Amino acid sequence: MPSFDVVSEVDKQEIDNALNQARKELATRFDFKESKATIELTSPTVIELQAEDANRLRSLGEIVIGKLAKRNIDLRNIERKDPAISPLGHARQEFHVKQGLDGEKAKEINKAIKGLDLKVQSQLMDRQIRVTGKKRDDLQAVIQFLRGKDFGVGLNYKNFRD
Repeated sequence: MPSFDVVSEVDKQEIDNALNQARKELATRFDFKESKATIELTSPTVIELQAEDANRLRSLGEIVIGKLAKRNIDLRNIERKDPAISPLGHARQEFHVKQGLDGEKAKEINKAIKGLDLKVQSQLMDRQIRVTGKKRDDLQAVIQFLRGKDFGVGLNYKNFRD
């Protein structure tokens, strides 16, 4: 039976490339000259930004978001946390990269697929949704339907098998 998987993944290498480009731009920008602003990947899913004040932190965030967008990373999978600004002027902010489909989003997508009048089955398997059906045309119609709707996360389709 033909099947495919619906996943929400971000390529870690592309994130690393985008952060390296942002660091290069940070080193050459005039407004960050002699600044202690940093961009770090503290864990595989957390990007930490640090700067002297809120304005530089905002500019740093714009640099990082711009570089992530240029590397074709879906920004719906990047969750910005509120900046933490200390009374001394130091500012920190974290960006969390969402990997996989969490419970509520997966249920919402699963319900939308089952609401179609197509003869397909969908089930949640390890933070991804497997969709199976007898006809390839039905599976392609499901992919077109999912591309047309916005679920708040970037969706990828892989493992299409006949």
